[in-house]
Amino acid sequence: MSLTFSSSAATVAVASVTVTSSARVPVNPLVSPSVRGFVSFRLTSKKLPLRSRGGGASSSSVRAMSELVQDKESVVAASTSFNEGGESNKTPNELNHSRTFLDARSEEDLISGIRKETEAGRLPPNVGSGMEELYWNYKKAVLSSGASRADETVISNMSVAFDRMLLGVEDPYTFSPYHKAIREPFDYYLFVHTYIRPLIDFKNSYVGNASIFSEVEDKLRQGHNVVLISNHQSEADPAVISLLLEAQSPYIGENIKCVAGDRVITDPLCKPFSMGRNLICVYSKKHMNDDPELVDMKRKANTRSLKEMATMLRSGSQLIWIAPSGGRDRPNPSTGEWFPAPFDASSVDNMRRLVEHSGAPGHIYPMSLLCYDIMPPPPQVEKEIGEKRLVGYHGTGLSIAPEISFSDVTADCKNPNEAKEAYSQAMYKSVNEQYKTLNSAINHRKGIEASTSTISLSQPWN
Repeated sequence: MSLTFSSSAATVAVASVTVTSSARVPVNPLVSPSVRGFVSFRLTSKKLPLRSRGGGASSSSVRAMSELVQDKESVVAASTSFNEGGESNKTPNELNHSRTFLDARSEEDLISGIRKETEAGRLPPNVGSGMEELYWNYKKAVLSSGASRADETVISNMSVAFDRMLLGVEDPYTFSPYHKAIREPFDYYLFVHTYIRPLIDFKNSYVGNASIFSEVEDKLRQGHNVVLISNHQSEADPAVISLLLEAQSPYIGENIKCVAGDRVITDPLCKPFSMGRNLICVYSKKHMNDDPELVDMKRKANTRSLKEMATMLRSGSQLIWIAPSGGRDRPNPSTGEWFPAPFDASSVDNMRRLVEHSGAPGHIYPMSLLCYDIMPPPPQVEKEIGEKRLVGYHGTGLSIAPEISFSDVTADCKNPNEAKEAYSQAMYKSVNEQYKTLNSAINHRKGIEASTSTISLSQPWN
């Protein structure tokens, strides 16, 4: 079948691709997870406590998160892994990895560490300045939460984040077409959650139609494929999805596969967070022609990713999240109001056809996200890598609606193009309606009362 594919982070242009039922493209990560980590960030005997009834982080939960990353002696000790012959499994670069940020105990240590690593040539100046800017923005956001020991949380989380960023510069990680979240010996998935959690105001956050997320879990366990079609607001979207569902549907957070644009797998400040997610990596249509010499390489890479997705869907039990708008939402320049960016109908239709041709039962659900204040994108799409990273503490929202049947929506359509547009519009309409409800609950402070006859809001963590 001929496909023009679009990603969750950006629309992707792919040449005509023929995908047969017998094709199989094996997952072949370029670097084994067993030798990627330097710091152990595993949550084993310590479990994150339940949140207080008010929805904010309790003092015990903040303390647990702080202890998780502040126990530097056990972190360093657990980081050393050996093979059967007693030799270290680390790469030469990891053995020589600077301990500057692991040894940091204060804000002064972190800031001076950035400058020291920059002066030593281990950090490019633009990366160093970006890290310093990120620190002040993250600190301001976390302290504004009023959480107990927030200052300790800032030092704890930023020391680990900076260590991962530095390692990423020293020993760059290359993402394969399908990247599986790295969980050991360094748990990047847990790292992302620990970093994003203090930015979410759980008292002013809501989930719409939580029962449908449970329905999605059930279908996945039965071997069905599920595609979530939604808007895209920030780099924190995948973590927000997982954190808002972890109390009720943790399976979704750990198993969701995000179609991701090349920006999040190339930016040094973003890559460590991307390493903690399951990603189907693509190149953005919006940036396809930035460098004419790379266009052919990007198209071939997108073809490989598309085949990888088709292969996964044929195995069943796949959960894929994609934003067919081709990028993050932006506010209306006239009113400043945020809204879901319009969908690309071809992107929606291509996902539908991939699901239908997979051979496994498939379902497509419209989903809506509201979380732009956590990590708002630049006002306009930027060509260069290395965007200014703003950070905020704010309420967030996630909602899902019943799956939408293509045959029901397009029964009266006269031709395939009309059907394609009608189905995409039905998806977008549902996402937009859910977004308005979340906006009313969070930004207009109506809370649970913002629920409608079709969107039931709740706080599953309470």
